[in-house]
Amino acid sequence: MFDEVSSGTKAAQISIIVPTYNESKNILQVLKSIEENLPKNATAQTIVVDDNSPDGTGKIVEEYLQSVKKLANHTIDIIHRKTKEGLSSAILKGIQYATGNTIVVMDSDLSHPPNLLPKMLDALKHTKYDIVIASRYVKGGSIDGWTLKRKIMSKTATFIAKHGLGVSAKDPMSGFFAFRRQVIQGLKFDAIGYKMLLEILVKKKNAKILEIPYTFTNRKFGSSKLDFRTVTDYLRAVWNLYRHGKAAAREEKRPSVGFLSKAGRFYSIGAIGLGINYLISSLFSGVVTHLWYIHATIIGIVVSMTSNFVLNKMWTFEDRDFTPKHTLIQYGKFIGFSSLGALAQIGMVYLLVDQYRIDYPIALITAVFCAALSNFILNKKWTFKEKVWS
Repeated sequence: MFDEVSSGTKAAQISIIVPTYNESKNILQVLKSIEENLPKNATAQTIVVDDNSPDGTGKIVEEYLQSVKKLANHTIDIIHRKTKEGLSSAILKGIQYATGNTIVVMDSDLSHPPNLLPKMLDALKHTKYDIVIASRYVKGGSIDGWTLKRKIMSKTATFIAKHGLGVSAKDPMSGFFAFRRQVIQGLKFDAIGYKMLLEILVKKKNAKILEIPYTFTNRKFGSSKLDFRTVTDYLRAVWNLYRHGKAAAREEKRPSVGFLSKAGRFYSIGAIGLGINYLISSLFSGVVTHLWYIHATIIGIVVSMTSNFVLNKMWTFEDRDFTPKHTLIQYGKFIGFSSLGALAQIGMVYLLVDQYRIDYPIALITAVFCAALSNFILNKKWTFKEKVWS
């Protein structure tokens, strides 16, 4: 059942879904730009899904619909939702209302250029691809206007998606994508968080994907929706998608699937640990206190190792036994194997560079890979008592 909808829609070939929340300064330019870049001979509908924006975004769209001349091949509809329910659920609402066989999802803050629409739609029309992703991370793609913190968060989320959930796309966190409607037939969506594409990619592993490069431009007006709740919603979504993947792996009964899945999660947590290490070390070396940088770094290492242990215990190896003795023994083993891996990495780098005259970058990559693999296998077998190949 939909909330209040203003519509003059007839069946369309293309449905473009534009979720909005407090985008009063951007929405009209977005709608006009979409109109300018639509294929000439195609019937299209643009669906604005507004979460009761306090800045009057929904009302602005309503007034625009009353003033603009209606076109034969393009209609604009607006779905008014009563509360702020989240980006993924807004997209799902738009999909349920859409009449097109081709569906496009894009942001309403001008970060997604509508002039890329013809290329994306043409790729779906004339190729066998099921999903076309506007990608920031393929060759030719880029990001303009992000802070270092935002870039690190994006890269970390992408790393988790690719290695923790086994997604092959280079930009699975993109919010700008197009797909054939039949791709999602029969899928049950959780609609948690803000990345509907990631859910489709995980639940539709056999979909054929094309990534087209584009430059993501940071918004000029309004404020970013990225906050603490966005991060926690993403982690919830990842957890649900991991459970979905685990159930699928059990059905396939292939040990390699379980091994690679857990290895991916283990290394994803390692990437999170690097971020925690950097954050904690930075805080103690100048923001919160002014400790000597070596002391601050040691604190960062201890905190990141501890967080890595807890996350691996709960997520990677799904061990829910937190009795003190059991947990302390596991913690000691985890720290021991992690430290052993670090020493092995240093020793291997020295051996390859000093004894075999191998270039340092190659030696470092080799050592990191070997240390990380041995760290995972040792913790899998001895800390969490699992079979290695499972």
